[in-house]
Amino acid sequence: MKLDHNSDKPLHIQAEEILRGFIESEEYKNGKLLPNEVDLSKQLHISRNTLRQAINKLVFEGLLVRKKGFGTKVVKKGIVGGVKNWLSFSQEMKMLGIEIRNFELHVSLKRPTEEISTFFHLDDNSDARCVVMERVRGRKEYPFVYFISYFNPAIPLTGEEDYTRPLYEMLENQYQIVVKTSKEEISARLAGEFIAEKLEIESSDPILIRKRFVYDVNNVPIEYNIGYYRADSFTYTIEAER
Repeated sequence: MKLDHNSDKPLHIQAEEILRGFIESEEYKNGKLLPNEVDLSKQLHISRNTLRQAINKLVFEGLLVRKKGFGTKVVKKGIVGGVKNWLSFSQEMKMLGIEIRNFELHVSLKRPTEEISTFFHLDDNSDARCVVMERVRGRKEYPFVYFISYFNPAIPLTGEEDYTRPLYEMLENQYQIVVKTSKEEISARLAGEFIAEKLEIESSDPILIRKRFVYDVNNVPIEYNIGYYRADSFTYTIEAER
Protein backbone atom coordinates (compact mmCIF):
# COMPACT_ATOMS: atom_id res chain seq x y z
CA MET A 1 0.00 0.00 0.00
CA LYS A 2 2.10 2.86 -1.29
CA LEU A 3 1.02 6.20 -2.65
CA ASP A 4 3.21 8.23 -4.96
CA HIS A 5 3.34 11.74 -3.51
CA ASN A 6 5.21 12.94 -6.61
CA SER A 7 2.53 11.74 -9.01
CA ASP A 8 0.21 14.06 -10.91
CA LYS A 9 -2.65 11.82 -9.79
CA PRO A 10 -4.33 13.29 -6.68
CA LEU A 11 -3.71 11.41 -3.44
CA HIS A 12 -7.41 10.83 -2.78
CA ILE A 13 -7.70 9.13 -6.19
CA GLN A 14 -4.71 6.90 -5.40
CA ALA A 15 -6.26 6.05 -2.02
CA GLU A 16 -9.55 5.28 -3.75
CA GLU A 17 -7.77 2.82 -6.07
CA ILE A 18 -6.23 1.03 -3.08
CA LEU A 19 -9.63 0.81 -1.41
CA ARG A 20 -11.13 -0.64 -4.59
CA GLY A 21 -8.50 -3.36 -4.32
CA PHE A 22 -9.72 -4.09 -0.80
CA ILE A 23 -13.29 -4.29 -2.09
CA GLU A 24 -12.34 -6.98 -4.61
CA SER A 25 -10.29 -9.08 -2.18
CA GLU A 26 -11.84 -12.21 -0.68
CA GLU A 27 -11.16 -11.34 2.96
CA TYR A 28 -13.00 -8.02 2.78
CA LYS A 29 -15.79 -9.42 0.60
CA ASN A 30 -16.43 -11.95 3.35
CA GLY A 31 -17.12 -9.32 5.99
CA LYS A 32 -13.77 -8.22 7.42
CA LEU A 33 -13.76 -4.58 8.54
CA LEU A 34 -11.45 -2.19 6.75
CA PRO A 35 -8.62 -0.76 8.89
CA ASN A 36 -9.84 2.26 10.87
CA GLU A 37 -9.22 5.68 9.39
CA VAL A 38 -6.46 6.62 11.82
CA ASP A 39 -4.40 3.49 11.13
CA LEU A 40 -5.06 3.51 7.39
CA SER A 41 -4.17 7.17 6.95
CA LYS A 42 -0.88 6.51 8.80
CA GLN A 43 -0.11 3.49 6.60
CA LEU A 44 -0.78 5.52 3.46
CA HIS A 45 0.98 8.65 4.79
CA ILE A 46 -1.97 10.88 4.01
CA SER A 47 -4.29 13.00 6.10
CA ARG A 48 -7.57 11.61 7.42
CA ASN A 49 -9.43 14.22 5.37
CA THR A 50 -7.83 12.93 2.17
CA LEU A 51 -8.62 9.33 3.11
CA ARG A 52 -12.18 10.26 4.06
CA GLN A 53 -12.64 11.85 0.63
CA ALA A 54 -11.81 8.50 -0.99
CA ILE A 55 -14.03 6.54 1.40
CA ASN A 56 -16.96 8.92 0.90
CA LYS A 57 -16.76 8.40 -2.86
CA LEU A 58 -17.01 4.61 -2.46
CA VAL A 59 -19.80 4.92 0.12
CA PHE A 60 -21.70 7.09 -2.37
CA GLU A 61 -21.22 4.41 -5.05
CA GLY A 62 -22.69 1.82 -2.71
CA LEU A 63 -19.45 -0.19 -2.47
CA LEU A 64 -18.71 0.56 1.19
CA VAL A 65 -20.95 1.03 4.20
CA ARG A 66 -19.84 2.97 7.26
CA LYS A 67 -21.47 2.68 10.69
CA LYS A 68 -20.58 5.01 13.54
CA GLY A 69 -18.80 3.21 16.35
CA PHE A 70 -18.50 0.04 14.27
CA GLY A 71 -16.31 0.67 11.24
CA THR A 72 -16.31 0.48 7.45
CA LYS A 73 -17.16 -2.69 5.53
CA VAL A 74 -17.53 -3.81 1.95
CA VAL A 75 -21.18 -3.99 0.93
CA LYS A 76 -22.06 -7.62 0.30
CA LYS A 77 -23.35 -8.02 -3.23
CA GLY A 78 -26.85 -9.35 -3.59
CA ILE A 79 -28.03 -11.60 -6.37
CA VAL A 80 -28.79 -9.45 -9.39
CA GLY A 81 -31.35 -10.31 -12.01
CA GLY A 82 -32.47 -8.32 -15.01
CA VAL A 83 -34.24 -8.26 -18.33
CA LYS A 84 -31.33 -7.68 -20.68
CA ASN A 85 -29.58 -10.80 -22.04
CA TRP A 86 -31.29 -13.12 -19.56
CA LEU A 87 -29.29 -15.99 -18.10
CA SER A 88 -30.07 -19.24 -16.37
CA PHE A 89 -29.66 -19.24 -12.59
CA SER A 90 -26.39 -21.19 -12.87
CA GLN A 91 -25.06 -18.71 -15.43
CA GLU A 92 -26.10 -15.74 -13.26
CA MET A 93 -24.27 -17.15 -10.27
CA LYS A 94 -21.17 -18.02 -12.28
CA MET A 95 -21.06 -14.50 -13.69
CA LEU A 96 -21.26 -13.07 -10.16
CA GLY A 97 -18.57 -15.43 -8.88
CA ILE A 98 -20.94 -16.98 -6.34
CA GLU A 99 -20.44 -20.63 -5.43
CA ILE A 100 -23.85 -22.26 -5.19
CA ARG A 101 -24.96 -25.03 -2.85
CA ASN A 102 -28.07 -27.18 -3.30
CA PHE A 103 -29.90 -27.55 0.02
CA GLU A 104 -32.85 -29.54 -1.36
CA LEU A 105 -33.70 -31.21 -4.66
CA HIS A 106 -36.99 -33.03 -5.33
CA VAL A 107 -38.39 -34.29 -8.63
CA SER A 108 -41.98 -35.48 -8.99
CA LEU A 109 -44.85 -35.90 -11.45
CA LYS A 110 -47.83 -33.61 -10.86
CA ARG A 111 -50.97 -32.54 -12.63
CA PRO A 112 -50.66 -28.91 -13.72
CA THR A 113 -52.90 -26.16 -12.40
CA GLU A 114 -55.25 -24.38 -14.77
CA GLU A 115 -52.79 -21.52 -15.20
CA ILE A 116 -49.93 -23.88 -16.04
CA SER A 117 -52.12 -25.93 -18.40
CA THR A 118 -53.00 -22.74 -20.26
CA PHE A 119 -49.33 -21.79 -20.53
CA PHE A 120 -48.46 -25.18 -22.05
CA HIS A 121 -51.57 -25.12 -24.30
CA LEU A 122 -52.85 -28.38 -22.81
CA ASP A 123 -56.31 -29.65 -23.67
CA ASP A 124 -58.92 -29.22 -20.92
CA ASN A 125 -59.41 -32.98 -20.80
CA SER A 126 -55.73 -33.80 -20.80
CA ASP A 127 -54.49 -36.28 -18.20
CA ALA A 128 -50.88 -35.22 -18.78
CA ARG A 129 -48.61 -34.78 -15.79
CA CYS A 130 -45.70 -32.38 -15.62
CA VAL A 131 -42.26 -33.26 -14.37
CA VAL A 132 -41.83 -30.87 -11.46
CA MET A 133 -38.46 -29.98 -9.99
CA GLU A 134 -38.20 -28.24 -6.61
CA ARG A 135 -34.87 -26.89 -5.46
CA VAL A 136 -33.64 -24.84 -2.52
CA ARG A 137 -30.38 -23.16 -3.46
CA GLY A 138 -28.05 -20.61 -1.97
CA ARG A 139 -24.59 -19.67 -0.86
CA LYS A 140 -22.52 -22.10 1.18
CA GLU A 141 -23.70 -20.37 4.35
CA TYR A 142 -27.46 -20.13 3.80
CA PRO A 143 -30.25 -20.70 1.23
CA PHE A 144 -31.69 -17.70 -0.57
CA VAL A 145 -34.07 -19.08 -3.22
CA TYR A 146 -36.70 -21.80 -3.49
CA PHE A 147 -37.50 -22.79 -7.09
CA ILE A 148 -40.43 -24.76 -8.49
CA SER A 149 -40.17 -25.65 -12.19
CA TYR A 150 -42.93 -27.28 -14.25
CA PHE A 151 -41.90 -28.70 -17.62
CA ASN A 152 -44.03 -29.09 -20.72
CA PRO A 153 -45.44 -32.66 -20.80
CA ALA A 154 -44.58 -32.73 -24.51
CA ILE A 155 -40.91 -33.04 -23.50
CA PRO A 156 -40.14 -36.75 -22.96
CA LEU A 157 -38.72 -36.16 -19.47
CA THR A 158 -38.96 -39.11 -17.10
CA GLY A 159 -37.87 -37.53 -13.85
CA GLU A 160 -34.84 -39.83 -13.81
CA GLU A 161 -32.54 -37.30 -15.49
CA ASP A 162 -29.56 -35.81 -13.66
CA TYR A 163 -31.06 -32.60 -12.31
CA THR A 164 -27.85 -31.67 -10.51
CA ARG A 165 -26.52 -30.59 -13.91
CA PRO A 166 -27.30 -27.14 -15.39
CA LEU A 167 -30.91 -27.50 -16.50
CA TYR A 168 -30.82 -25.92 -19.95
CA GLU A 169 -27.60 -27.72 -20.79
CA MET A 170 -29.32 -31.01 -19.98
CA LEU A 171 -32.37 -30.15 -22.12
CA GLU A 172 -30.17 -29.25 -25.06
CA ASN A 173 -27.84 -32.25 -24.84
CA GLN A 174 -30.50 -34.90 -24.18
CA TYR A 175 -33.56 -33.53 -25.94
CA GLN A 176 -32.17 -31.00 -28.43
CA ILE A 177 -34.25 -28.24 -26.85
CA VAL A 178 -32.59 -24.84 -27.02
CA VAL A 179 -34.22 -22.22 -24.80
CA LYS A 180 -34.22 -18.67 -26.08
CA THR A 181 -36.82 -16.40 -24.47
CA SER A 182 -37.78 -15.70 -20.88
CA LYS A 183 -40.77 -13.58 -19.94
CA GLU A 184 -40.83 -12.58 -16.29
CA GLU A 185 -43.11 -11.26 -13.58
CA ILE A 186 -41.85 -9.86 -10.28
CA SER A 187 -43.96 -9.41 -7.15
CA ALA A 188 -43.44 -9.15 -3.40
CA ARG A 189 -45.10 -10.46 -0.26
CA LEU A 190 -44.33 -11.74 3.23
CA ALA A 191 -42.68 -15.15 3.36
CA GLY A 192 -45.28 -17.13 5.30
CA GLU A 193 -44.47 -20.27 7.29
CA PHE A 194 -43.72 -22.66 4.39
CA ILE A 195 -41.32 -20.41 2.43
CA ALA A 196 -39.74 -19.11 5.65
CA GLU A 197 -38.78 -22.64 6.64
CA LYS A 198 -37.24 -23.25 3.21
CA LEU A 199 -35.21 -20.04 3.25
CA GLU A 200 -34.37 -20.02 6.98
CA ILE A 201 -36.02 -16.66 7.61
CA GLU A 202 -38.97 -15.39 9.66
CA SER A 203 -42.49 -15.80 8.31
CA SER A 204 -42.93 -12.02 8.53
CA ASP A 205 -39.80 -11.32 6.44
CA PRO A 206 -40.30 -9.99 2.89
CA ILE A 207 -39.61 -12.12 -0.17
CA LEU A 208 -39.55 -11.45 -3.90
CA ILE A 209 -41.40 -13.79 -6.24
CA ARG A 210 -40.01 -14.16 -9.74
CA LYS A 211 -42.06 -16.05 -12.31
CA ARG A 212 -40.29 -17.11 -15.49
CA PHE A 213 -42.06 -18.28 -18.62
CA VAL A 214 -39.42 -19.93 -20.78
CA TYR A 215 -39.71 -20.65 -24.52
CA ASP A 216 -37.46 -22.43 -27.00
CA VAL A 217 -36.16 -21.13 -30.34
CA ASN A 218 -39.49 -22.09 -31.97
CA ASN A 219 -41.46 -20.17 -29.33
CA VAL A 220 -42.73 -23.40 -27.77
CA PRO A 221 -43.33 -23.06 -24.00
CA ILE A 222 -40.77 -25.18 -22.16
CA GLU A 223 -40.73 -24.24 -18.48
CA TYR A 224 -43.01 -22.51 -16.00
CA ASN A 225 -40.75 -21.47 -13.13
CA ILE A 226 -41.47 -19.75 -9.83
CA GLY A 227 -38.61 -18.53 -7.65
CA TYR A 228 -39.10 -17.34 -4.07
CA TYR A 229 -36.12 -15.16 -3.11
CA ARG A 230 -35.00 -13.72 0.21
CA ALA A 231 -35.45 -9.98 -0.28
CA ASP A 232 -32.10 -9.26 1.39
CA SER A 233 -30.27 -11.34 -1.23
CA PHE A 234 -31.86 -10.41 -4.54
CA THR A 235 -31.88 -7.22 -6.63
CA TYR A 236 -33.73 -6.93 -9.90
CA THR A 237 -32.42 -4.44 -12.47
CA ILE A 238 -34.04 -3.00 -15.55
CA GLU A 239 -32.06 -1.34 -18.32
CA ALA A 240 -33.96 0.73 -20.85
CA GLU A 241 -32.60 2.43 -23.94
CA ARG A 242 -34.17 5.18 -25.95
